[in-house]
Amino acid sequence: MASSLTTNASAGSAGTEKTFLGHPRGLATLFFTEMWERFSYYGMRALLVLYLVSGGADAATGSQGGGLAMTAVTATAIYSVYVSMVYLMAMPGGWFGDRVWGARKTVTIAGFVIMAGHASLAVPGQAMFFVGLALVAVGSGLLKANISTMVGHLYNGPDDPRRDGGFTIFYIGINLGAFAAPLVVGTVGEKVNWHLGFALAAVGMGLGLACFLAFTKSLSPKSNVVPNPLTPQERTTLLTKVAVSTVLIAVFYGAVVALGIYTLNWALVPITLAGLIIPVAVLVRIKRDKDLDRVEQSKVSGYIWFFVAAAVFWMIYDQGGSTLALFADGKTADSLFGLAFPATWFQSLNPLFIMALAPVFAWMWLALARRNKEPNTIVKFAMALVLVGASFFVFIVPMAMASDGTKVSPMWLVSIYMIQTIAELCLSPVGLSVTTKMAPQKYSSQMLGVWFLAVTAGDCTTGLLSLAGVDLNGTGIIALQAALAAVAGAAIWMYRKKVQELMGNVH
Repeated sequence: MASSLTTNASAGSAGTEKTFLGHPRGLATLFFTEMWERFSYYGMRALLVLYLVSGGADAATGSQGGGLAMTAVTATAIYSVYVSMVYLMAMPGGWFGDRVWGARKTVTIAGFVIMAGHASLAVPGQAMFFVGLALVAVGSGLLKANISTMVGHLYNGPDDPRRDGGFTIFYIGINLGAFAAPLVVGTVGEKVNWHLGFALAAVGMGLGLACFLAFTKSLSPKSNVVPNPLTPQERTTLLTKVAVSTVLIAVFYGAVVALGIYTLNWALVPITLAGLIIPVAVLVRIKRDKDLDRVEQSKVSGYIWFFVAAAVFWMIYDQGGSTLALFADGKTADSLFGLAFPATWFQSLNPLFIMALAPVFAWMWLALARRNKEPNTIVKFAMALVLVGASFFVFIVPMAMASDGTKVSPMWLVSIYMIQTIAELCLSPVGLSVTTKMAPQKYSSQMLGVWFLAVTAGDCTTGLLSLAGVDLNGTGIIALQAALAAVAGAAIWMYRKKVQELMGNVH
């Protein structure tokens, strides 16, 4: 998903004097920057839920203490809200790059913010933990939107034959970082010391930032440009609104604390509701825009089907770091073929499977296309939903086996993560593509941010269920989510002709 904000990026200098695997040398700078940033992000994420429950009743037997001793329900809610905010922040992150700082300066600031966030997590204490979590979410949003755009700046426009290959190499860097992080950060954090693990995540971001700053001259000069800078009047208006909003929020929460009624839900519930309301509001605003012609209005209506389907998908998929992680920690055997390993290692399966299977899927779609048998976008979305639902139906089996305290084979989770990865490969790349194709001209860049909002909506749905007291680690709710995904997939397939009509000439 990291390359999703690049489709409409303009070209800059190709940097032909020195190359990196046949590509502009700046690609190496961005490759290693993003690899280390993903190392820090996924390393911290692998520890997050386990740290939250550590020391409490829902922690695995024999696990180290030193965590925040929260329940699994609360930990899942915090995890879901955190992940949703990372993707929600990508929209304002892109705005800052376009209107305030430019892509290069925004990425630099984001790197320092992320590093400060991980450093805060390395300090014991609940207050510093939430400060760190907020900083990492904001920094990741700022970086995510802009570093991908900078990849696009390296090439001579959308028709540069090296462009797709460049993004493929960049995507490999993302998955290399995501694969290595749970093995290193996860192992140290889970088996040695939680805060030392978070500190390693800070080191990872520090390495990425050092790489970015040391070789920044290899990047396109276009990345230093602010494409649409704020006017003095817009800047004044914005600062006034931010100041007033900050004062109102501070007064409100100050009163809540003074009255002695503050709990964590006073923070989590408003954020979660915002994560659901904002995506809906953005889609409604676009849909009601009178500047759109009839064809564009139709395409937006068709896109809503894909958006809702994606939200259902990510609602289940992103529980790989919460519900599945807790099951791995407490109810799954920690050895296979005589090799013992920590529960965080399961978080390396998805990027491993992506690197192994993505080329296979690319070849398969091309082979089917040559025979005019490639499934269209609607069918691929339906397949993804049915598959992600099937992964949770499979999950019910080891959950039942472990109900009496038996620890199940790790291969159950390996199978579930593989099914979910196959589903992701049917939906995520296709979703990015259909978003660019169906976007109204007026919203060509913003619609890519809307795609991220589907992740926000899905994760906030999970968070809201947890905040309502629903135990997402129960067999009943797992079966319900599986059925929801399967029904959603069936619905898209049944109404595929109607959706295709709304899509117009997009296939």
